[in-house]
Amino acid sequence: MYHKAKKHFKKVDKILHKASMEFEIENLAPSKDLFEDIVWTIIGQQLSGRAADTIFERFRKLFPKGKVSAKKIIALSDETMRGRGLSGAKARALKSLSEHIISGQLKLKELEKLSDADVTTALTAVKGIGPWTAQMILMFSLARPDIFSKGDLGLRKGFMALYKMKNPPSEKKMDSVTILWSPYRTYAAKVLWRVADRAKEKK
Repeated sequence: MYHKAKKHFKKVDKILHKASMEFEIENLAPSKDLFEDIVWTIIGQQLSGRAADTIFERFRKLFPKGKVSAKKIIALSDETMRGRGLSGAKARALKSLSEHIISGQLKLKELEKLSDADVTTALTAVKGIGPWTAQMILMFSLARPDIFSKGDLGLRKGFMALYKMKNPPSEKKMDSVTILWSPYRTYAAKVLWRVADRAKEKK
């Protein structure tokens, strides 16, 4: 699908297309363990991927054979969770997620059948899951090809680097550009993250 995305970018945005040709981006694939993905994404809120991985691995060791489950999360004390590097807010979010799953309020197997908007509604009903977290789940776990997170700092930095902007773009500006990338905005986001990383390395 990335091949199709690049062909689309060539038609609508020459600058993005040029950048897309410089990076090898993997095709999207649905998660094999959606619950674990959501747990990792909550842990990774406002953290780098490396920091999130470190804390998640510490957290995983609390579970037999490293298998994270809703029932076992409910049984953990906040002190135990915080002892593995989670903030109080993230510990509460994981408890809320687990409660929603155990009660049946959130049915993970049904998410893949829902629209992007309905997935967002279902996920943000969990305390501690906001639009950004829902968007990351849509992108990376549900493999939705047309998601873009305007509030993501890395994407905003990538946008600035790609178009050589000195100041952060307004939402209106981002909307006017990113709408052109549809229906492949997730792939565009992946390119922008790589552009942001490259710009950071150059500095």
